[in-house]
Amino acid sequence: MKFGPVAPRDALGATAVHSIRQGELVLKKGTLIGEAEVAALNAAGVKEIVVARLEPGDVSEDQAAAEIAASVAGEGVRVDHAFTGRCNLFAETAGVLVVDKDAVDRLNRIDEAVTLATLAAFKPVVEGEMIATVKIIPFAVAANARDQAVAEAAKAKPVIRVAPYTIRKLGIVSTLLPGLSPKVVEKTLKITAARIAPAGASIVAERCVPHEQAALTRAIDELRKAGAELTIVFGASAIADRRDVIPAAIAAAGGEIEHFGMPVDPGNLMLIGRLNGAAVVGAPGCARSPKENGFDWVLMRLLAGLPVSRADITGMGVGGLLMEIVTRPQPRTEPPPEKGPKKDQRVAAVVLAAGRSTRMGAVNKMLAEIGGKPLVRIAAEQALASRAKPVIVVTGHERERVEAALAGLSVRFVHNAGYADGLGTSLKAGIAAVPEDADGAIVCLGDMPQVDAALIDRLIAAFDPERGALVVVPSIDGRRGNPVVWSRRFFHDLMSITGDIGARHLIGSYAEAVAEVPVVGAGALTDVDTPESLSAVKAEIERA
Repeated sequence: MKFGPVAPRDALGATAVHSIRQGELVLKKGTLIGEAEVAALNAAGVKEIVVARLEPGDVSEDQAAAEIAASVAGEGVRVDHAFTGRCNLFAETAGVLVVDKDAVDRLNRIDEAVTLATLAAFKPVVEGEMIATVKIIPFAVAANARDQAVAEAAKAKPVIRVAPYTIRKLGIVSTLLPGLSPKVVEKTLKITAARIAPAGASIVAERCVPHEQAALTRAIDELRKAGAELTIVFGASAIADRRDVIPAAIAAAGGEIEHFGMPVDPGNLMLIGRLNGAAVVGAPGCARSPKENGFDWVLMRLLAGLPVSRADITGMGVGGLLMEIVTRPQPRTEPPPEKGPKKDQRVAAVVLAAGRSTRMGAVNKMLAEIGGKPLVRIAAEQALASRAKPVIVVTGHERERVEAALAGLSVRFVHNAGYADGLGTSLKAGIAAVPEDADGAIVCLGDMPQVDAALIDRLIAAFDPERGALVVVPSIDGRRGNPVVWSRRFFHDLMSITGDIGARHLIGSYAEAVAEVPVVGAGALTDVDTPESLSAVKAEIERA
């Protein structure tokens, strides 16, 4: 291919390499220069134009791109029309993208003019999704380079294909231990159903059994007889060894363990077995979360009927660190003691008392009294009586009156001038005021008079970042309440909350970091928002 600047009269039949805008002339890159273009260039006073001209043995960019794209496409792949040297490939069906990486690498080494780019191998794709593109960089390529690329693709047969989903029926076993909330099992089923829905799969049978080998073996066999083509076991306790409950149950059912563990984090404790030709997966704990983890990498391949060998799993390490896991230990400023009790965590208390109390009518609920004390003073006194230090009170609406109600108490005030914009602004103001040496903060609501110092201390005692308990919430019959202890690790997230919402959604997003403390009574669920709720709480406290 000839390439370089020429006079307009010598550009006839060549291709413009660059766009030209001069006066009223607009000549786009890639335009084939004809008589009209030569005349327009001359009229615009253009003296020179850079063009490309094919020589004998050259193939135009579009022709080469189209032919190479057709040669790499396999089952489930549609090749689009080539334009400007590019030919895109799309998935014809939902499935998992299978790519011969070695073949792609060899093709890309043939000539710098020829490039093939794809999505990541084994990525789940949907119908119509772009999965690859062939791009010819110059305006033409030597025919022998095109021929080598086509020949290389022919060796692979194919380079790119989409494996359609073939597994439609799943069985789920959840093992149970004391302390595992039924809500966790229910949520896991919902997340799993959503995870497999794009594959057209569904849960056809489900069992909940004790975390015991015999019970689990029976459940696995029942699901197989119920028609499950793939069985997933969610253990109440993580798999610790090939001889643990879940692998032992699979073996007792007549199956075999193909591989345990994977170099993907989160997802390390993945187990894959096989029973009568069907896969049985021991899911890692992260599989209960909707966030991408190693479980997804294995599950989608299995749903597409693709084998997942030990070599496949052990080759997942590069790129296997998927995200920052909040429960992962962080670098320490000093080495921990070799022995001794758990380090006491310093936790500040943030009491939110800035709201406008719109549902209470003309009364500011923070100043409404029970037993002769304003609600905000009850909350502050209980925080002061607890292990939390310091106690920070966020004010806003009727700031002066709220501060007066707390006269004589050793609390720190932080005023939220933007309180009218919602709870998120008060939370942000309170967290920003937490001392730098605090490990976390317990966020208390000023309108919850039944939250006492004993409850606050129980929550703080359960706060143990080194063991993964970074968020601590009280739980009453499966329902989560307030106050909530938050590790400093989440302060950035808390500071990002806007509007009139709290941090409840963060608890759902970081399920692996949440520890629940079972409590008795409804105090951790009861806030005073209306005159009726104030009367009810008064009556309950007086009865006690």
